[in-house]
Amino acid sequence: MGRDQEEEETPPATPTTTASAARKDQEEETWNHQKQILILELSEKLITGDLQAKIEAARDIRKVVRKSSVKTRSKFASAGVIQPLVFMLLSPNLDAREASLLALLNLAVRNERNKVNIVTAGAVPPLVELLKLQNSGLRELATAAILTLSAAAPNKPTIAASGAAPLLVQILSLGSVQGRVDAVTALHNLSTCKENSTPILDAKAVSPLINLLKECKKYSKFAEKATALLEILSMSEEGRVAICDSDGGILTLVETVEDGSLISTQHAVGALLSLCQSCRERYRELILKEGAIPGLLRLTVEGTSIAQERARTLLDLLRDSPQEKKLASSVLEKIVYDIATRVDGADKAAETAKRLLEDMVQRSMELSMNRIQHRAASCTPAKVPSA
Repeated sequence: MGRDQEEEETPPATPTTTASAARKDQEEETWNHQKQILILELSEKLITGDLQAKIEAARDIRKVVRKSSVKTRSKFASAGVIQPLVFMLLSPNLDAREASLLALLNLAVRNERNKVNIVTAGAVPPLVELLKLQNSGLRELATAAILTLSAAAPNKPTIAASGAAPLLVQILSLGSVQGRVDAVTALHNLSTCKENSTPILDAKAVSPLINLLKECKKYSKFAEKATALLEILSMSEEGRVAICDSDGGILTLVETVEDGSLISTQHAVGALLSLCQSCRERYRELILKEGAIPGLLRLTVEGTSIAQERARTLLDLLRDSPQEKKLASSVLEKIVYDIATRVDGADKAAETAKRLLEDMVQRSMELSMNRIQHRAASCTPAKVPSA
């Protein structure tokens, strides 16, 4: 390799740069030493102080941790602050509860070990009690804490068994926008717990979830979690009835199939399929009435492999021709692919087939244009964050 192609050499350190680096190291070492002293002082104050001292210590811990690294969070835990903070959650003093809750929240963020240690220290029962309070501020802080703690897999069985889920469902209807987002995410975390012997959700969750899904952007992460929960609920008879009875329940799922992300469309079509498979005679016309065909056709082309298969199966169930005369979606796709091969050759067949199917989708969508225009005219700005 020629000299002009070699990497640039690092210039030799000068006395000035060496001194600057040494001074920086010394300053960092001094700061770390001061922080360690502060950690010990705050932990001592928290453990041995009176109630007011404990409240001040908890607030100071929160301030320090908010601007610090994961390592600092671990050092606070090693200094023994978690257990006294958990005890403060039981205090009749609301200021003590709020201060300890905020400190624990910040200790848990981006630190899996602290999350597990907080639950092991007994934080879940007092957090569940906080969810029952009329104080909306503390109730939503408790929701955020359960969301954070439920992100750690070892904590999920304990939280799922605590009775938190029905209280989180109440937040879906009563909470602020952020509270509702946190509640959905916490419920989604808990729904992935394999140790759950019984479902964490019942049909009461359907209506608020449908309302939230109406308001949010269908391709958002929030919509993905909401549709995942609705798909789970669609697996029970009570859940299916609740989806059908909710104002715009089936329509909202159809709209998500049309406009959602890969994940939310997969869950939405899964919920619709669950309805139709449970009782085709009851749900077929209801789904067709909401103009589901265009979105399902598009999903057979553009969805995940699971969504494509679900869309094909649902399309077969929605056709009113006898079973033996049905033109399966896979056969339709093969016919279109064969036509595309003849028109543009094998090399471009896949792209041409996709374009032809998309054109079919567009033509089908024109049949339901009146419904779409009506929906667009009555559309309101989304109230739920897109994140």
